[in-house]
Amino acid sequence: MSYAQVIVDISHENVDRPFSYRIPEHLREQIVLGSKVEIPFGKSNRLITGYVVDFSERTDYDESRIKDISSVCEKSITAEERLISLAAFIKEKYGSTMITALKTVLPVKKVTKALEKKSVIAVWEARELSEAAREAERKSQRAKARLLDALCESPRIDYSLVTGKLNVSAQTILSLQKQGIIEIEVERSYRNPVSFREEQAPKLILSDKQQYIVDEIEKDYAGDRPGTYLIHGITGSGKTEVYMELIAKRIEQGQQAIFLIPEISLTYQNVIRFYRRFGDKVSIMHSKLSQGERHDQMERAKRGETSIMIGPRSALFTPFSNLGIIIIDEEHEGTYKSETMPKYHAREVACEMAKRAGAAVVLGSATPSLESYSKAQKGEYRLFTLKERLTGGTLANVNIVDLRQELKEGNKSIFSHRLKELMEDRLEKGEQIMLFLNRRGYSGFVSCRSCGEVIKCPHCDVSLSEHRGNKMVCHYCGYEQTAVHKCPACGSNKIAGFKAGTQQIEEAIHRQFPQACVLRMDADTTKNKDDYETILSKFSNREADILLGTQMIVKGHDFPGVTLMGILAADLSLSDHDFRSSERTFQLLTQAAGRAGRGQLPGEVIIQTYQPEHYAIVHAAAQDYESFYEEELLYREFLMYPPAANMMAVQLTGPDEKGLEQLAKRLADEITKMEFETLPMQIGPAKAALSKKSDLYRQVIYYKHKDYEELVKVKDKMEECVRLWEVKKENVQFDFNPINTF
Repeated sequence: MSYAQVIVDISHENVDRPFSYRIPEHLREQIVLGSKVEIPFGKSNRLITGYVVDFSERTDYDESRIKDISSVCEKSITAEERLISLAAFIKEKYGSTMITALKTVLPVKKVTKALEKKSVIAVWEARELSEAAREAERKSQRAKARLLDALCESPRIDYSLVTGKLNVSAQTILSLQKQGIIEIEVERSYRNPVSFREEQAPKLILSDKQQYIVDEIEKDYAGDRPGTYLIHGITGSGKTEVYMELIAKRIEQGQQAIFLIPEISLTYQNVIRFYRRFGDKVSIMHSKLSQGERHDQMERAKRGETSIMIGPRSALFTPFSNLGIIIIDEEHEGTYKSETMPKYHAREVACEMAKRAGAAVVLGSATPSLESYSKAQKGEYRLFTLKERLTGGTLANVNIVDLRQELKEGNKSIFSHRLKELMEDRLEKGEQIMLFLNRRGYSGFVSCRSCGEVIKCPHCDVSLSEHRGNKMVCHYCGYEQTAVHKCPACGSNKIAGFKAGTQQIEEAIHRQFPQACVLRMDADTTKNKDDYETILSKFSNREADILLGTQMIVKGHDFPGVTLMGILAADLSLSDHDFRSSERTFQLLTQAAGRAGRGQLPGEVIIQTYQPEHYAIVHAAAQDYESFYEEELLYREFLMYPPAANMMAVQLTGPDEKGLEQLAKRLADEITKMEFETLPMQIGPAKAALSKKSDLYRQVIYYKHKDYEELVKVKDKMEECVRLWEVKKENVQFDFNPINTF
């Protein structure tokens, strides 16, 4: 390549403005993506540093005006430079532009104005201040006198109190400052998204098995060979205590830790536990924080004022200078995979980050992903197991209820006879109940009972969902319209929603158990920043009898008062058109079952299903991960799905259906001309599962191969074709080992 695209400032608002520089012959072997280089800049040609973000053979600029790169800077180990290098890795491994990868790893998208804490400080002694105050009164300078009298009592006052409570103008304050009577002190202040305050928790005493895990990992640190570890621990087995002890060991060594969690709803309980142990060394990061709060958390990390960052996938890119450990809790969760370009997996990127920083990666789950467990079986990860609950209690007793039989017996209620009996029993005893439904919205879809017409979004190939307020909503593009009461196809008024949402179930609970206090936790009740914390703290404080919710209630929460978990529609997730549907169902049911009986009282779980014989449901009821893994892996091997093979989805979108089909076929034909040791298996091109979304048509091609690098070759070839053909209208994206269907 003859030219390099260089960004000269990596602050986030300038990432979109690279400059072209010529690569001198003697530097061509040294410069790679992410290289830190010295370049002449501006009219004066002053030498500054920049980062190489792309290459090209030609340039659109006047070649006579393009300058040469002066030199390649020696390898640096600053946090930001590590992130630039990581962006280059993400670009190559997952497919995207370097600019997009940079925007991913540089975690604060826009610098916000810093908060400042100002104080008014008296320079004069109290006697002099009093005399000056009396003089001000004689001159009817009342505001000045008020401030001077206040400073006699307290020589340091918060600036906001002076302008607010004392009602002193900025002009008066400036006048006193000019006279040398006072000084204004300005300190940087950080927005703190955590309002929790509690005394420090006593030091943990680990069980022998927990201590063994900590000791073994510490041995690897001592031998300068930290690796990747998988802790397979049943629900309630004390994985979090192991995490905290490992973090404490790193902090003792002057290092920092990143603790990833899959959902914002887990943040509250995790932060409480970590704050009790580590105090203000803890920072949090999640999407509900304000821009200012996010910026301040990253600033604290850069300045070394925090040692632990807790958050979802984006927290992985915290700019710590001496990273010692990355912990990924509930590592099986799909939210660790990005659904926007670049479509990276946090687990894989964490391993690369740790390798570059000399840190360890610890993965934890009661239901590990098949990918991680497979690597542990092959020895790529070291496997530890925790098979006993920390409290000494046993796993909850699980019963499967066949809803087909319930219907035969005339029960059309949401609640089976057995679940209804147990709910009445728990409410009488004052024990708590959790009810889980893997569903969002008030109802699934609206259809005509006369002709079968389903009301669909005009922009997406998907049904509209009925919501309260007489409206229908598309959950893909957000389109809304007034609810339909007559069928647009046949005119019949027999049109209604298929109701299986949390709102409808909440109404059914109130009808069946009017004495019960119910909290609902779903997308509609957690729109604001503090909604998660409010709902979870109320339930934790026993202010409600029943917590009803979607997936966010079953993951990682610890409520000792819960003795009954009802899973209302266990097999809804089995109907997904996705090879991971059985794995997701097993994980959800196992996690849900793990919420009951975590305190002193035994727990009971009711799984309501139309498919009681399905192996995912049978093994989840038995809490038997190993048996599920063996059965599911046979299916994956037979059909060459991950982890038995690697898979890449080529996702194409465009405004013209015919043009998109032609591009997909043309790209697929180019791959058939390539030479491989073993040909990748190709599926498609074909219409995507959702063939049209937001007025864009969608095509997909799948490739499978045992060797990941062979799929990278396919990706590289397609990127080259898109560039050479100057494709403008269509968009091509790559998703390696996809979590969801396109």
